Amino acid sequence: MTDTILDKEQKLVQLLEQTFKKLSGKVVRQRRVTVSVEKELVPSVLSYAKSQLGYIHLSHMSCVDWPENNNFEIIYILWSPADKVQLFIKTLINRENPEIDNVDMIWKHANTYEREIREMYGIQFNGLVGAQEFILEDWDDMPPMRRDFDTVEYVDDNYTFRPGREDAGDVREEIVKRSGEDIPDFAKKYSRD
Repeated sequence: MTDTILDKEQKLVQLLEQTFKKLSGKVVRQRRVTVSVEKELVPSVLSYAKSQLGYIHLSHMSCVDWPENNNFEIIYILWSPADKVQLFIKTLINRENPEIDNVDMIWKHANTYEREIREMYGIQFNGLVGAQEFILEDWDDMPPMRRDFDTVEYVDDNYTFRPGREDAGDVREEIVKRSGEDIPDFAKKYSRD
């Protein structure tokens, strides 16, 4: 019997769903599989993927803010050099009490991703070791990558109208003067008209 184009991807989803009953997966396309799992199972799924399935490389770890659903989505992107399939492991955590277990014991470099996500989104990784201040120095405002953080207001409060900047102009206006081109519609809401 000949394997179909997506056979290894479908087998991966089936194996993960059989091994972890509270996991749901889907084949996104050739060489890409996405699974969703409860946050408590994340370390087990990651460890299993690494030790049993050959997903030896954590390519990236990311976060998406979903304030309309009161959740953050943490995404772990794994790579299997043998199978040449990307495995996206996704989990939702509550925005009100954003915490999840640390996984840098599985991949040491997850520590860097977790420290960045902690600082930029305010998510606590239980067991994470590393200074609280990572990228932002002396930051005492809401984490800046949250979607309800108002970047324009922050810039106005901290940079635009501070002493010595009374004559500072909007960079977009200067570009218009020099180039003669109009400000694109998507950028007009940020202009100081």
